[in-house]
Amino acid sequence: MWGPMNADGTRGGGSTLAAVDPGQARTRVGLRAVLGQWFHGEHGVAPIVVGLAFVWVVLAVIQPDFLSAENLVNLTLQSVPVGVIALGVVLVLLVGQIDLSVGSVSGLAAAIVAVGTVTAGWPFVLAVAVALACGMAVGLVYGILSSRLGLPSFVITLAGLLFLAGLQLRVLGPLGSINLPFESWFVRSIQQGFLDPAVAWALVVLWVLAYLAMQVWGRERRRRADLACAPWSQVVLRTGALAAVLGAAVGYLSTARGVGYSVVLFVVLVIVADVALRRTRWGRSVRAVGSDRRAALLSGVAVHRTVVSSFVACSTLAALGGVLAAGRLGAANQGTGGADTYLTAIAAAVIGGTSLFGGRGSAWSALLGVLVIQSVANGLTLLDLDQATRYMVTGAVLLGAIVVDMLVRRRRQEA
Repeated sequence: MWGPMNADGTRGGGSTLAAVDPGQARTRVGLRAVLGQWFHGEHGVAPIVVGLAFVWVVLAVIQPDFLSAENLVNLTLQSVPVGVIALGVVLVLLVGQIDLSVGSVSGLAAAIVAVGTVTAGWPFVLAVAVALACGMAVGLVYGILSSRLGLPSFVITLAGLLFLAGLQLRVLGPLGSINLPFESWFVRSIQQGFLDPAVAWALVVLWVLAYLAMQVWGRERRRRADLACAPWSQVVLRTGALAAVLGAAVGYLSTARGVGYSVVLFVVLVIVADVALRRTRWGRSVRAVGSDRRAALLSGVAVHRTVVSSFVACSTLAALGGVLAAGRLGAANQGTGGADTYLTAIAAAVIGGTSLFGGRGSAWSALLGVLVIQSVANGLTLLDLDQATRYMVTGAVLLGAIVVDMLVRRRRQEA
């Protein structure tokens, strides 16, 4: 029962661990570690992915057309403008601030592009540059007022929401709506521009190989520094999961129109933001300020500069989202960047896993969160339900995400 007595006085044969092959044990440990990071880690995305899958299953059962390739192509295109805005919201939430005027900034940017190209006859590049410059200026003002004067960002950006909404109406003029020419390359690229399937698959391969190379490089650096490094099983599991998700998405979307140019732009922005947050000094400063502003200040972090840069990035991305929205709609009007735009963007960031209290979240929160929000909206539209039902369901999903955020925060404080 207990096994034979060893020469050193211990008993052998009773340890189940000794009977396990070391390679299998390392694989199980690696799998357990990966699952733990995906579900409970600082940037765990598995709960959001599970929630998104649940939403898709429910909608597919109620309305089978929801999971059709053509509808999912429409879903990805619809998600881009709000997703870009939500990416900026993620950055400002990470430093413990909030921007309520992202909708108005996007609407003003759309109005500038429409008026500049159609009425004033500006080159398209100039109109976009002016729109993005306005977004940067707005973020700079917010950052200075918040970091230098200590004014609450909630109040500042609420005032900005009203001011910029009025400025948008003034830019649009008495007509209140300006149509962009459908023949322009910008509108055609946003509405009808799709990657060739071969190019899409090539990008998938490059992405997977780049991800694998980054993991191997990071693991080698830690090994040379005599630090704990992830086992090879983790590297294989992560890379395999990424390849499976990307392959399934590109393969299925390619059965319809494929992957849109704007979707590629959005994903590239998310990747760039993710690398900046995880691999740069600025990203570490953002998380430090959001986690504990006083401790970051005492540690030598440039708190004021970090807050200002986060606001600038947020407003600039909001302006870019407005430009993409104008291309998607082929017009700019008084409803562009309307009242529900900033609510949807903030809800997407929070549902995607970004904490309202700062310091926790990732760039992928914008992508996952906006997919959840837009999936609900798209599914309810297919079911021919009214706007009131859409608001109520979205509010319920947002409330659930906030409750989860509070529970996770409380659990970490207790730990």
